[in-house]
Amino acid sequence: MRIRQGGVADAPVIMEMLDGAVTWLTAIGRSDQWGTKPWSANPEQVQSITDKVRTGTAWIAEIGEAPAGAMIISSVAPHHVTAADEPELYINWLVTSRPFAGQGVGAALIEHACAEARRLGVGLLRVDCYAGNDGRLVDYYRGNGFTTAETFTVRNWPGQVLFRRP
Repeated sequence: MRIRQGGVADAPVIMEMLDGAVTWLTAIGRSDQWGTKPWSANPEQVQSITDKVRTGTAWIAEIGEAPAGAMIISSVAPHHVTAADEPELYINWLVTSRPFAGQGVGAALIEHACAEARRLGVGLLRVDCYAGNDGRLVDYYRGNGFTTAETFTVRNWPGQVLFRRP
């Protein structure tokens, strides 16, 4: 696996991964997380991802020549999360391409975010995720070294903020 810095040109690849995640989540009965419609069909979501790629730092995990996962990090937490009282890196998006699920892509991207935080001299890495259903996504992040922090709700969407010291 290789992790390279991405850019705006990678936004369509990231959208394709997000669309694949929506299809998969819907198929397993977890449409509460991201809905049932492809992200690429919603101009606001396309613009949101493009803006996040433009203003943050995108990282693309590749296996062979294929994009296997993507992560967008920034130094600013989203508006729905309480600002940190110290410098941080924030994982805004983390997604694995469905054909590469279960191959450690997400964990590798998280470790890359930790390495970036250390390189920048930042001692806090945070992420938020869907906290509904059975909490499996929260458990995933806990299994990758994160500790739970605040909870929040945005438009009936339950979320969990987690942190890790790189």
